[in-house]
Amino acid sequence: MGLAKKVLIADSLAPFAHMGFDSLASPNLLEAWLTTFAYCFQIYFDFSGYTDMAIGVAFLMNIRLPFNFDSPYQALDIQAFWRRWHITLGRFFRDYVYIPLGGNRWGAGWTGLNLFAVALLSGLWHGAAWSYVAWGALHGSAMVVCYFWKRSGRSLRAPIAWAVTFLFINLSWILFRAPDWHRALQICRGLIGGNGTALFTQLKPVLGFLEGYGLEFRPLSIPDVGLLLAYLALAGVIVLWPRNSNQLLDEKRPFRAWRSAESP
Repeated sequence: MGLAKKVLIADSLAPFAHMGFDSLASPNLLEAWLTTFAYCFQIYFDFSGYTDMAIGVAFLMNIRLPFNFDSPYQALDIQAFWRRWHITLGRFFRDYVYIPLGGNRWGAGWTGLNLFAVALLSGLWHGAAWSYVAWGALHGSAMVVCYFWKRSGRSLRAPIAWAVTFLFINLSWILFRAPDWHRALQICRGLIGGNGTALFTQLKPVLGFLEGYGLEFRPLSIPDVGLLLAYLALAGVIVLWPRNSNQLLDEKRPFRAWRSAESP
């Protein structure tokens, strides 16, 4: 499963993400959004695939490694996302940063500050660059907002909560992936149509009437856009599937009979 995630999905999405972040000078509305979604799923299937492969190889030597991903893109808030994404890293920061700083023992204000500090350090852990620090600060701010939102007793309907969380995660990856600030700003500008709002020509037979409202149709700079859409659809189905690789492994119990045979 891990090899399939890495080779069939992550590596297939990588060229599209590289093109959008590294090659396109001024991505328009569709190009910018397709770029962000391509990288959003690429990084997930990269990390999740590596983790599954490590767990599988360890099983060959009768070593059980801890799971590291628990369907994080199904999370309904940013705190739940971090409890599901890179679980071992989160556990490390919890035990060696969050709890030593006081955790949630000294009131809501201090708890919020600790959450922000952990997220900020998490960003710096990924790389010694200001973009990573900004990415960590962005997630830290979101975690603080989420914490006080929950304390207030407010809630959102599950579909809305998921959409807000996933959209935030998708957009925050821009800071994580962009090679520099200028590139990050170009992508963000494209997301709101600042670099143009043209649709690709394949949609003209269906949406051609929009030309009367000033919308243009032209070939996208991203080649094989149909293939990209197919990969994104496949990736979306997999990350939102009810059972992930961890749960499938628990259901199959591949070593149950062998362990039973060894029992006294």
